[in-house]
Amino acid sequence: QVQLVDSGGGLVQPGGSLRLSCAASGFTFRYYAIGWFRQAPGKGREGVSCSSGGDGRTLHAESVKGRFTISRDIAKNTVHLQMNNLKPEDTAVYYCAARLSSSFGRCVESQYNYWGQGTQVTVSS
Repeated sequence: QVQLVDSGGGLVQPGGSLRLSCAASGFTFRYYAIGWFRQAPGKGREGVSCSSGGDGRTLHAESVKGRFTISRDIAKNTVHLQMNNLKPEDTAVYYCAARLSSSFGRCVESQYNYWGQGTQVTVSS
């Protein structure tokens, strides 16, 4: 049974950092695409950062390029999202997701098959 468990969210001041984690189980983690998505109140779920299985290519949304980094710890079946220089507009519930393909596709919600429960990130002074 595929399971994804998100953690690491919290309240941080503008300019601060957080690292989100997604613990995966029930599938051969290293071969599949994993993505981080976020949903702010009243908005749709958008792709933030995605990572392909196997070759480890990554894709980041323009709004987070240079600030967010997605990485995998293969030994621990965990994906991290390092978020630096956080801004109030980064406030959202963040979800990790897995796709039944090695390709991250277009890093959009409709292409991903399994989802974590979400973790709240709030950026405020």
